[in-house]
Amino acid sequence: MNTVSNALQGRFKQDMKRGVLSLAVMSRLGEEHYGYSLIRELEAEGFSLSQDTLYPLLRRWEDQGIVESEWKMEESRPRRYYKLSSKGFELYETLKLEWRGLDSTIRSLIK
Repeated sequence: MNTVSNALQGRFKQDMKRGVLSLAVMSRLGEEHYGYSLIRELEAEGFSLSQDTLYPLLRRWEDQGIVESEWKMEESRPRRYYKLSSKGFELYETLKLEWRGLDSTIRSLIK
């Protein structure tokens, strides 16, 4: 019998997901993406997130110089495309190294 409620499990899963959100999004921004294409690509890899989560994150990163954006006309409507800036790419590389160390530590803890 499972005594842990679904709500409690959901909160813990959400906390874990929040911890890797930035790394997951950055992993796809080496190439240009508009918001919806980024969401679809992440979902195809098993990582779901909402527009309500993604767009504020992208705006904040743009303000911080982590991503650059450009409006382009596509299929007769404008879309805003995002890509990591050089500063963002440097940050992504640093976070990947941090993640690998953390992943190794966690794997040894939960064997």
